[in-house]
Amino acid sequence: MTCVRNLVINTYEKVIKILRVEADAVANAAAKLDQKSVEKALELLVGCKGKVVVVGVGKSGVIAQKIAQTLTSTGTPAVFVLASDALHGGLGVVVSGDVLIVLSNSGETDEILALVPAIKLRGVSIISIIGNLNSTLADHSDVVLDASVDKEACPLNLAPTASTTVALAMGDAVAMALMESRGLTAEDFAVNHPAGRLGKRLTLRVSDLMHPSPNVSPVSGWLEVVKSISTHSLGAVNVVDENLTLLGIVTDGDLRRTIEKTSTDNLSILAANDMMTRSPISVSPHTLAFEALRLMEDRPSQISVLPVVDGDGMCVGLLRLHDVVRSGL
Repeated sequence: MTCVRNLVINTYEKVIKILRVEADAVANAAAKLDQKSVEKALELLVGCKGKVVVVGVGKSGVIAQKIAQTLTSTGTPAVFVLASDALHGGLGVVVSGDVLIVLSNSGETDEILALVPAIKLRGVSIISIIGNLNSTLADHSDVVLDASVDKEACPLNLAPTASTTVALAMGDAVAMALMESRGLTAEDFAVNHPAGRLGKRLTLRVSDLMHPSPNVSPVSGWLEVVKSISTHSLGAVNVVDENLTLLGIVTDGDLRRTIEKTSTDNLSILAANDMMTRSPISVSPHTLAFEALRLMEDRPSQISVLPVVDGDGMCVGLLRLHDVVRSGL
């Protein structure tokens, strides 16, 4: 057990050391990045009339794919093309008006260099995130972003580690700068992430989750209210007048409490009007579901259902806390 523990302790120290190597590599990259190169790269990307095509192969290809996804989700349409696939027809995705971002640590990757003449024929600008400024790829690029590292985090200085981390961080930085340049808002971001929690909070509305309004009149007897609650299985009914104007709400809790307090002799005359919560809190169909959730939860006594009233004052639905929570908000 002592040997195992020593191994774990030593491994922990190694992990911390490697993390620091990678963190230092990113910090060094930020310190030596050329301002004019960055500005020119952003100028090309902001002015791009087509799409951004991110190209790489091997480990750089994996990083390139992530950068393309980040660009697309933050307002800059981008696609990833594996360099080896591009040589066999995939290059057809690149058209005039596009901008290429090419990743290569060595700058001498055969598959990428073989693409350069065809790219130049299309009149497409090349931005390279590169580890060797004195390489063939650097010579053929319109903009070079220096992603060189002094050493890899790999103990053998062989496996791409610090270099891929720097390339990824540089791609993220470019994408975020572009996002700010385009004035992307949280709402814009959510439109591209409708399935994520942020996207749902900024796009999902009460109308997407509400149930058709289970209505009873104020003179409906308690038995009719019970039947309506059972039929709709929503735990409550809205009390409305002849114009569908909301007067109150009766929850199953309201129903039980009122019946418990009512003598047997008076049960026959007990009506919705006697048991409802008058002028209840309500929401409109256009209210964000997340706002409705906060309205139900952020209060001393939690609300489990909300009547939904449209712009004409008509009661059109019922929203349950259960449905909002189940939606993933």
